[in-house]
Amino acid sequence: MAGRFAPNRPTRTTVRGGHTPLPGGAVPRQATAPRTRRWTPPGPLDLGLVLGPLRRGPADPTFRTSPDGSVWRASRTPAGPGTLRVALRADSGTAEGAAWGPGAEWLLDQLPALLGEGDDPAAFTPRHRLVAVSQHRRPGLRLTRTSLVLEALIPSILEQKVTTDEAYRAWRLLVRKYGEPAPGPDGRLHVMPDPRTWALIPSWEWHRAGVDNKRASTILRAVRVARRLEEAAAMEPEQAQERLELIPGIGPWTSAETIQRSNGAPDAVTVGDLHLPGIVGYALAGDRHADDAAMLELLAPYPGQRHRAARLILLSGRTPARRTPKMPRGDIASL
Repeated sequence: MAGRFAPNRPTRTTVRGGHTPLPGGAVPRQATAPRTRRWTPPGPLDLGLVLGPLRRGPADPTFRTSPDGSVWRASRTPAGPGTLRVALRADSGTAEGAAWGPGAEWLLDQLPALLGEGDDPAAFTPRHRLVAVSQHRRPGLRLTRTSLVLEALIPSILEQKVTTDEAYRAWRLLVRKYGEPAPGPDGRLHVMPDPRTWALIPSWEWHRAGVDNKRASTILRAVRVARRLEEAAAMEPEQAQERLELIPGIGPWTSAETIQRSNGAPDAVTVGDLHLPGIVGYALAGDRHADDAAMLELLAPYPGQRHRAARLILLSGRTPARRTPKMPRGDIASL
């Protein structure tokens, strides 16, 4: 369902002036004036719910939220590095985007898709009371689409078979060291490295970041065919997953986690996850020991919408109490 542009104004404007004040009293750096755009969504929109899956941990150098509720993202677009700030007007619900850098125009072109323009929550019909209640409490949930594959793929590879803390640490260290400061007034954000830079990271730096050879090698194979992988953003989700899984080391778990973000795929349910089957099984059937097959059977009433159903289940807060120790954190950097 398409949104509409706010009336009586140009879709792009250039704000003139000097420094842009930053939330929290941070000292701004000199930046060129941003390009801006406004877009009015066709229904309720919750920035935290929509863009939250793009954040890789509380210290993600490519993502930041401000006390005023606005979201800042630094991305490597087909046009180059760019920074996007998105805020919602409380009075009208209109989304206001400001962007800096060579990728600014591209980011603003993609703003509606990023905020779920191509998503259709009305296509979802709850079949369980828990899911219905979760959906009712979160009318602003829409599925984002970034159209950037590597941006979603590389951190997903880092998250394979390790704790989230380990993966977030690796992403943070590698982006800060080998990425570049993001354009615009926020001096804290970084743009992730380009494919060539990823390919040139020395083996010992992967080791220092806690990334084992298997995951590092998968990333190196992926960046060598970066252009072909980025084409997957324009494919149907099933074909996009097939394209990604041609790379050794990328399986259904990683491809699903990627296209959920890059393609906004409502049916790309994550299989092979350590916790999700048990959460879905417990929430819908009281079975905390459910495996992938049982999870898929429970989600069968949601054809084409299984990822959305899983997200609503996760957001419901109905999760089984932990009975086993947390997955131990490895530290190969100390070896």
